[in-house]
Amino acid sequence: MLGRLNHVAIAVPDIEAAAAIYRSTFAMGAKVSKPVPQPDHGVTTVFVELPNTKIELLEPLGDKSPIANFLKKNPSGGIHHVCYEVDDIDAACKQMVAQGATITGDGKPKIGAHGKPVIFMHPKDFNGTLIELEQA
Repeated sequence: MLGRLNHVAIAVPDIEAAAAIYRSTFAMGAKVSKPVPQPDHGVTTVFVELPNTKIELLEPLGDKSPIANFLKKNPSGGIHHVCYEVDDIDAACKQMVAQGATITGDGKPKIGAHGKPVIFMHPKDFNGTLIELEQA
């Protein structure tokens, strides 16, 4: 069911500073997007495109952002989630629920930062890691 690793998401307290690090220090010449507000998810995102995957930098967008809570516990930031591609998000939802996984929120796919349907699965079911599935 799982496809390729789409991205690793890193929560950051300052997205401009984090993007500058990836632009100049770690990924010289890598494509680093401009910040894009994602109000439906309560975050601002920057994507760093690498040859085999992407890094998603996440900054809170408002006080109710799930990233704001993450940064309260981890003020310097850190890995927030990993995202895998799936061919059929609805089939993936059904399969995950049938196997006992907990889909966060209302359990229904939402449109993610790439304009494709996504779901998040609770970290308690996946060794403490928040998992995002994105329709390929």
